[in-house]
Amino acid sequence: MSEGNLSQDTAPAEAAGRGRLPQHGDLTEGPILRTLLLFSIPTLFSNVLQTLGGTINTIWVGQLLGEGALAATANANMIVFLAFATVFGFGMATTVKVGQYFGARKIDDARRAFGTGTGFCTLVALVGGVAGWFFSEPLLHLLATPAAIHDDALAYLRVSFLTMPFSTVSMMVSMGLRGIGDARTPLYAMILATIAGIVLNPLLILGVGPIPRLGIAGSALALAIASVLGVVAMVAWTYLRDLPLRLRGHEFAYLLPRGHELAYVVGKGLPMGAQMLVNSSASLVFVGLVNREGMMTTAAYSAVLQIWAYIQMPSFAISMAVSAMVAQNIGASQHDRVGSITIAGLVANGVITTALTVLLLAFDGPLLALFLGEGSRAIPIAERIQLLSTWSWILSGQMVILGGTMRSYGVVILPLIIMAVALYPARLGFYEAMHGVLGADALWWAYPFGSTVALVLTWLAYARPGWRKDQLPSAGAPPLPPEVV
Repeated sequence: MSEGNLSQDTAPAEAAGRGRLPQHGDLTEGPILRTLLLFSIPTLFSNVLQTLGGTINTIWVGQLLGEGALAATANANMIVFLAFATVFGFGMATTVKVGQYFGARKIDDARRAFGTGTGFCTLVALVGGVAGWFFSEPLLHLLATPAAIHDDALAYLRVSFLTMPFSTVSMMVSMGLRGIGDARTPLYAMILATIAGIVLNPLLILGVGPIPRLGIAGSALALAIASVLGVVAMVAWTYLRDLPLRLRGHEFAYLLPRGHELAYVVGKGLPMGAQMLVNSSASLVFVGLVNREGMMTTAAYSAVLQIWAYIQMPSFAISMAVSAMVAQNIGASQHDRVGSITIAGLVANGVITTALTVLLLAFDGPLLALFLGEGSRAIPIAERIQLLSTWSWILSGQMVILGGTMRSYGVVILPLIIMAVALYPARLGFYEAMHGVLGADALWWAYPFGSTVALVLTWLAYARPGWRKDQLPSAGAPPLPPEVV
């Protein structure tokens, strides 16, 4: 019997007779820290490639079409990100459910959960894409998009909406594979997609040979084609290696969203997506506050955000690994390993993010000059922002790791509330209370203050006795032994 054909009926008998049956992507056995790091590294590289690809694509647009087109993509991407946030939450919920079933050796149930999540998210993306095409103009008007870039922004946004289903399927396949412990296949697909996006952007923007000149719409189309190539590669590899999530015959009916799997994906996915929306809305408000301090401060803050994007990547990758490992161990009824997995995640993230923060602070001058130019008057401001705020991402990263464990047990409302409190009453409230005293520095001190509040509240929620036992029935997971409650 191949590992991909392991059925939920035979797995329990095998496990009972001679211990747990080894299977591809098993995150329930072996040294915890080593397993965590081996799973996190490909995810981290995937995130770096995705960000790097986006940066290079932005450079293509700016160099080939000018500042107006660059501003147009910024306006359009803001809308697309907000539309994508909810679908991302559904994807995270699907990953958790797939991991729980996979850890329990219920392969057919894992395929059902994956099919339901993928089918539902694709349907949502299709509806959202069509609606986005028709409502692109009002959305740009709502953002007060300048008339000079309106047409470019409209063309880019409409193509982005129509191609959203492709990027959604790519995201779902990647998340599903990570749920069964496979982080390498999504990495290889991301390498392919990144290279394709970099090559296709200038070809579709300018037009070469029989390829028509599409202008800014060509940039959005290039990213969509790159996503399609990535997902085709992942699906082909899944069937070539007979990985557990492959669907055959009657199993394609699993793509029709239904039953308690759909209820879980929607019920848990909406709060997860809402976290991204809360975070994005608070960031928009914060940008408005930064703009009040003048153009140089805004430029400095924009450059620092580029650096911060990379600092946050380790915590996101490790959190994904923690969530997948915890979900599989929940399914395997190995709850005694959960605490060790979480601690390993906290230690790994603390060491990596701290080292990265120190490194970036030590060389922030040359890095900032890449974005702002040598001798820019914004560089001292950016260095001040770095000094006061950058270390706050170490605290935020620890909160994200704890959230990864809680997410795997189905705890999603409380983290949403904590994020809302940390971003609005804490971070923005600190600014309002201290701006008269600290001036612009109140903006930068608001980051560590909000991160401290978030970490303390998350730790209190995580350390609360009995919360795992309370959540297991709603998570659909096996009972928790009394000794680890």
